[in-house]
Amino acid sequence: MIYRLEPRGERSLFWSYGSPVLAISLTIVTMMAIFALLGKPPVRGIETFLIAPVSNLSGLSALLVRAAPLIMIGAGLALCYRANIWNIGGDGQFTMGALAGAGVALALPNGAFWWEYPLVLALGVLGGMGWAGIVAFLKLKFNANEILTSLMLVYIANLILVWLVTGPWRDPQGFGFPQSAMFGAGATTPDFGATSIHLGCLLAPLLALALWQILARSVLGFQLRVVGQAPRAARFAGFSNARLTWIALLVSGGLSGLAGIIEVTGPIGQLTTTITPGYGFSAVIVAFLGRLHPVGVIFAGLLLALSYLGGDAAQINLNMPNAITGIFQGVLLFYLLGADVLILHRFRRIRPPAPEAA
Repeated sequence: MIYRLEPRGERSLFWSYGSPVLAISLTIVTMMAIFALLGKPPVRGIETFLIAPVSNLSGLSALLVRAAPLIMIGAGLALCYRANIWNIGGDGQFTMGALAGAGVALALPNGAFWWEYPLVLALGVLGGMGWAGIVAFLKLKFNANEILTSLMLVYIANLILVWLVTGPWRDPQGFGFPQSAMFGAGATTPDFGATSIHLGCLLAPLLALALWQILARSVLGFQLRVVGQAPRAARFAGFSNARLTWIALLVSGGLSGLAGIIEVTGPIGQLTTTITPGYGFSAVIVAFLGRLHPVGVIFAGLLLALSYLGGDAAQINLNMPNAITGIFQGVLLFYLLGADVLILHRFRRIRPPAPEAA
C-alpha cells in the first residue's frame, strides 16, 4: 500500500483552535517519557518543570517578566506571518533595538527620566525597525528570501553586540568583564513595588491587543490578511505588495526592538554578550501556538516563558541540563506543525497498479 498527503476540502475550525491544546498535551507526555529515559521521576519532572516555578508570587512575577519580550516579538511575527512574510530574525531586531537605545543611555548617564527614557525607548524601536528594514529592502529590491536574510542578520547583530561590549562600550570599572556600565536612573525601566514586574509587563499585552484591533477592524489589517490568504485577489484589488511588506516588517522589527530595549533597561540593567536566551526564535513558536492571533500570542507567550523558568528549576532541583528548555520548545513546535499539516491535508491510501502480464 502507498500513502500520500492530499489537501482537504476545507479546514476544520474546531481543530484549528484545538490543535494547540493537543500539541501541548502530547508535548507533556513526551517530556515525561524523556524524564523517564534520563532516570528522573516523570511526574516529579513535569511538576518541577511546569508547576513549581509559578507556585508562589515571586515565580508569577518572574513569569510575567519572561513573557513580556516573547509577547511583543510574537505579536509582531504573527502580523508578518498573516501577510505571508516569513521574518525569522526577531532575535537580531531585538539586539539592535537594545543597542540603539543603550547608546543614548550610555552617552547620557545623568539625564532626567521624563525625557531620557522616552528617547531611549524611541531609539530602541527605530533600531529594530531599521534592522527589519534591511530585510524588506533586500526582499523587494533583489527578491532575496526573507527567511535567509533575516536569519543571517541575527548573527551580524550578535557580532556587533559582542564587539561593542568587549571594545568601545566596555565598562572601564567592570574588571575586564564583557559588559557595559550600568544605565543611569533616567534610562531605567520602572518596576512596581517589591516584585520584579516592570512597565514592559503591562505594555506587552496592551500592544498585542492594539495589534488585534488593527488586524480585525482597520483597512490596513484587512489588506494584510488578504495579501497573506489570497495574493492574486490582493493584486486584482490593487493592494500594494511593496507597501504592505514594508509595514509588516517595520512593525514587527519595531516591536522586537522595543522588547530589546525594555529588557536591557529593566531586568538586566546593562549590555552583556547574552542579553537574550533566544527570545526571537522562541517567539516563532509563540506566534504559531497562538494561531497567529495577537490574543493567542499572549497565552502562548506565558507558556513559553514558563518553559524558561521550568528549565532553570529542572537544572537546579533535578540536575538536568539547561538544554531541557530547548527540548521542550522543539517538541512543542514539532507537534504543532504536525497538527497543522493534518488540519490541511489527509492521508490517502493508494493501491499500486497491478503488474502487467508478460
